Amino acid sequence: MSKLDEKISLYNEKIKDIEPGYNSALLEKITRGLGPSIYNKDAESIACSDPSELDRVRTNFLKKKLGLTEDDAVLDKAIKEVCEQMGSANRNKYRAIFYYLLTVKFSKESVYA
Repeated sequence: MSKLDEKISLYNEKIKDIEPGYNSALLEKITRGLGPSIYNKDAESIACSDPSELDRVRTNFLKKKLGLTEDDAVLDKAIKEVCEQMGSANRNKYRAIFYYLLTVKFSKESVYA
């Protein structure tokens, strides 16, 4: 099993508790799209307590990658909801799962088609 397959397997296992009816093919595409960042411990996860990181998620993922044009307040609210959905006790908010949840929330699965 390759390192990428191991990460995909890990994310598939972790997302089951958060989003039981998830689309594994979409999660795999998002994971592949993150490239080498998934192998870096710091880059692999999202820190919901870090405002600058959440700004990067809004700018680089929601606006640039997904092409969203909603007001920043709407995007920030969605990010906060995903932080809550993943749970405050969850220390590893994996970026691939976080992005998956945002992609589904905004119905932007077509970006990864």
